[in-house]
Amino acid sequence: MNLHQLRFVREAVRQNYNLTDAAKALFTSQPGVSKAIIELEEELGVDIFTRHGKRIRGLTEPGRLVLESVELIMQEIDSLKRIGKEYAAQDSGSFTIATTHTQARYTLPRVVQAFMVKFPKVRLSLLQGNPQQIAEMVQRDQADLAIATESIAEINGLITLPCYQWEHVVVVPPDHPLLKSKQVTLEEIAAFPIITYDSAFAGRSKIDHAFSLRGLKLDVLLEAIDADVIKTYVELGMGIGIIAGMAFDPERDKNLRAIPVGHLFGMNVSRVAVKQGAYLRSYIYTFIELLAPTLNRKLIEQAMNGEKEHYEL
Repeated sequence: MNLHQLRFVREAVRQNYNLTDAAKALFTSQPGVSKAIIELEEELGVDIFTRHGKRIRGLTEPGRLVLESVELIMQEIDSLKRIGKEYAAQDSGSFTIATTHTQARYTLPRVVQAFMVKFPKVRLSLLQGNPQQIAEMVQRDQADLAIATESIAEINGLITLPCYQWEHVVVVPPDHPLLKSKQVTLEEIAAFPIITYDSAFAGRSKIDHAFSLRGLKLDVLLEAIDADVIKTYVELGMGIGIIAGMAFDPERDKNLRAIPVGHLFGMNVSRVAVKQGAYLRSYIYTFIELLAPTLNRKLIEQAMNGEKEHYEL
C-alpha cells in the first residue's frame, strides 16, 4: 500500500469514476492508475469500485468506507506538508501568544508593533485568559508561548524565563487624602473600599497576603480582570484602585494619580513560558528578545535544554 494508490482512488471518485481524467489530473497514465487501484483492492481483499467490464461505475459498500479513510489520510498528509512548509519558512507563518489582559493591553503593543515591522508575513494571534488558562493553552499546543506573572513558573511542562519586574500602584482621584501621605501604609489603604484585580490576576495573591500578615481586613468593593475597568470606577469615586504599575499612564489617566506601593506588596516578575521540548521558529526567538532584551536566543536555548534553570532578573 502506498500514497499513490490512495491518491488514485480519491481522484477517480473526484473525476466521476473516469480513470482517464483522473490520470490527467495526476499527470500519469490511465493504465498505471487502473493497475494501482487493482493492486490496492487485492491487498485489502475487497473491491473498492463496482465495474462494468473494465470501466468503474461507482463505489462498493466497503469502498465507501475505504474512501472515508483515504480522505482522512490525505488530509493528514496535506497538514504535514503545511507544517513543513510553515516551519521551513522562518520569516512567515503563524504565531499565537496567550497572555493576560494587562499584558496584552499595556505591555505588548509596542513589542507587537516592532515585531510586525520585522516580520510582516507572520500571522499573529493574541489569546487572553488568566495565568492558569494561558498556561494550558501552551500545554495543549493552542499557543506558542504565554506571558503572565510569576505564577506560570509553577506549571509543569513549561519552561519559563523572567522578562521584567513591576510593582503595584494605588490609583486615586487628584484630591484624595492618600496623596498627602509620605509613604502609604497598609492601614491607610484598608480605610477605603478597594477596587482591584480578580484573585487569578496580576499578583493579587501578594496583595491578599500582605493584608493577612498584618491582620487587616481587605474591603474589596469590586474585582475585575481589566485595569481600565478598575480605573473607571475609581474615577467615579467608588473607592481606591490597586493595579499593575504598567497599567497607569499619566498622559492617558489625567483624572487619576498613582502611588507606588512596591514597598507594601513586593516586586512582581512577568515571565514568558514555552512548552518543554517545543520547536521554536526563529521569529519567536526574536519576539522574546523584543519583549525582554536580556533573553537572547542562546539563553533561551540553554533554558530549553535544562542548562539555565534558575536564571533571574
